Amino acid sequence: MPRVLVVAPNWIGDALMAQPLLARLHDAEIDVIAPTWVAPVMRRMPEVRSVVAAPFRHGPLQLRERWALARALKKENYSQAFVLPNSWKSALIPFLAGIPRRTGYVGEARYGLLNDLRKATGAPMVEHYARLAGEGPLSQPRLRVLQEEIHEAKQRFGAQGRYAVLCPGAEYGPAKRWPYFAELSRKLQVPVLVLGSKNDREASGGISGTDLTGRTSLDEAIALIAGADFVVSNDSGLMHVAAALGRPQVALFGSSSPEHTPPASPSARVLWLRLECSPCYARECPLGHFRCMREMTVEMVLDRLKTAS
Repeated sequence: MPRVLVVAPNWIGDALMAQPLLARLHDAEIDVIAPTWVAPVMRRMPEVRSVVAAPFRHGPLQLRERWALARALKKENYSQAFVLPNSWKSALIPFLAGIPRRTGYVGEARYGLLNDLRKATGAPMVEHYARLAGEGPLSQPRLRVLQEEIHEAKQRFGAQGRYAVLCPGAEYGPAKRWPYFAELSRKLQVPVLVLGSKNDREASGGISGTDLTGRTSLDEAIALIAGADFVVSNDSGLMHVAAALGRPQVALFGSSSPEHTPPASPSARVLWLRLECSPCYARECPLGHFRCMREMTVEMVLDRLKTAS
């Protein structure tokens, strides 16, 4: 059986959207290099044999560290590598490890580092990644979570009985953050858990419920989402986690597009106003009015929740 190395994307949501690529590699043993903050997601994918959590930081090249990791990986005799990020430095390790076939999209003048170059087509992200492995059916992202993990996480954070999960943050920037989570929390009929990173604490202000932003590991957040009645989130990594767990959810889109990065689940419902200025993909509203999120009412979200299952 051939052995394949995959260099994972740097964002949780993108990593989940790359899973259909892994499913198309079903005749290979798959190892993954992933940033430490993405590694817990990759470890829960049934297609993955092992994950190398790479402690590389944003910005610095860290050539010595990359060389050391490449030298260790060279012993694994991989026949092919798939490099999913578009950066030049993400292609370094497969090149330095001497992997004979190195596949990825053209980006940042990676000629030579990659020798199986493809041109991007603008397809939705799930299809964009999967095309690197050829044609075939598109599977839905899915994550493994044990019932014991759900029980332990609920016990640890005092989640008794039914509850909803709200995810008010979005790492990319304010233009992706819906401003009415606090009002929504007061109209829900079940207790609320608020999940996100420590960077989401400001966005969680005023929400009625248990604020766990910055207090859980990613594994704990995944387990809590798996046990939730439903999830409401912005377009974020946790939105894709909820979809991969099959939870009923409403996903809120403003500056980004659900036609490009949708939650891939039949239990997900999308709310997007389709304004003439959306999607702009800006971190902050370039026009200053933020209508794409401001005009999305709590009642609209509650109506979508009625159809999520």
